[in-house]
Amino acid sequence: MKLNTYIDHTLLKSTATKTDIIQLCQEAKDHQFFSVCVNSCFVSLAKAELKDTTIKVCSVVGFPLGAMSTKAKVEETKQAIKDGADEIDMVINIGLLKSKDFDAVWKDIEAVKKVMPNKTLKVILETCYLEELEIIKASELAINSGANFIKTSTGFGTGGATFHDVRLMKSVITTCGTKIKASGGIRDTKTAIDYINLGVERIGTSNGIAIVTGSLSEENNY
Repeated sequence: MKLNTYIDHTLLKSTATKTDIIQLCQEAKDHQFFSVCVNSCFVSLAKAELKDTTIKVCSVVGFPLGAMSTKAKVEETKQAIKDGADEIDMVINIGLLKSKDFDAVWKDIEAVKKVMPNKTLKVILETCYLEELEIIKASELAINSGANFIKTSTGFGTGGATFHDVRLMKSVITTCGTKIKASGGIRDTKTAIDYINLGVERIGTSNGIAIVTGSLSEENNY
């Protein structure tokens, strides 16, 4: 199992500097991770650093709260794509979901997908704030709105990925081809492998090096 090919090497801290992003990209090149995942302001920098490699650039949108207007998410997506993003990880509107305004949640995701039809869209559910039925409903809405992946967490909520939540998400996926990304709190080799064996096809983590080398992570974050 080539663990490196599952990893979105991630740095989303508000304090991340240009130097930190350059280092992130170098680490991705050293270990041949699938992608780097950065805030949208750093997409062009990451794209330049990864020039002439196969490593993708992933940008988060509406991060980490998901409570921005749809127009704001769409414009952030358009700019990220223009700057070179290959993939977008957008946060679902959690408040609208909990308000049971499912049509608005659907349209929020659909509007983002519409401006990136040939790019990979991952929709972050932020499962730590959702009840079981809400996770199922959020998964359905994301899939029906064109999401290529449904993703567990931002890593900035009260909790990250859990096996239980991934199983719930997986139960919604039938033959549509939508994939699952697990993120938040995945810091070691065994945990990563357990998620992959459960059916996860991408892992978002700032501990990718520890995962692929079998070492212990010194960080206690995403």
